[in-house]
Amino acid sequence: MSHCSKDALTDLFGWFLQVLLAGLAFTCLILKRFCEPTVERRPWLIWFYDTSKQGMGALVIHLANVFLASNYQGDPCTWYIINFLLDSSVGLLILYIGIRFCQYLSRAKHWDAINFGEYGKPPSPQAWLIQCALYVLLMIIVKTSITLLMMLDFWDSVQKFILSPFSDPRVEVALVMLIIPFFVNALMFWVTDNFLMRKQTTRRKESLLQRARFRYRKIRREKKEDSESETLISADEELIGSGEATQTRLTTLTAA
Repeated sequence: MSHCSKDALTDLFGWFLQVLLAGLAFTCLILKRFCEPTVERRPWLIWFYDTSKQGMGALVIHLANVFLASNYQGDPCTWYIINFLLDSSVGLLILYIGIRFCQYLSRAKHWDAINFGEYGKPPSPQAWLIQCALYVLLMIIVKTSITLLMMLDFWDSVQKFILSPFSDPRVEVALVMLIIPFFVNALMFWVTDNFLMRKQTTRRKESLLQRARFRYRKIRREKKEDSESETLISADEELIGSGEATQTRLTTLTAA
């Protein structure tokens, strides 16, 4: 049975599929921005700051997977897809823990620059660079952990049957470099972007509270104005009534 050759992931066809996958993944992140509620939609600069971190981290992981798959014994396509699926499951969990730990440190130590999604006002390129470096470091930790996990003998058995139904090398390359990664990446990038973007919940609550306060003050002001108007009307009515009574008494006295 024919399988991928050692250079199948790095020949012209392999690189074409990788560039196509990168373009499709980037399109998914653009689509995600337009799916955000209008009041919470990120400006393009903030969106770029958030998604570029993912792009750099994904590039590091992808190049590491291509290098490792080409150096394992056996079909590189099967080793690549095993690495990729582990990165997208176990690796995503490690990444989530790392991001939450960084956010905890930013609150505890007041290190605002490492709080993912927060860049200051106006947005600071320095904060973005620090977060990019930190995110790439987290991805290196993820890849190191997955590589250690791949040293278990268990994966040799998995590697033998994972793509066994397919015999055409180009079909294997298309499956592991485009078709499977596209669907998995679309989900993974969407979820990771939610980890990295600024949380809008607090800001939304503050906005609702401000609107409620404004509405309450408006109602109080309207009630106060109505009360003052009623007081003035009552005073006018009393004056008119007093004037009419006086006029009546004067008329009576005159007639007498």
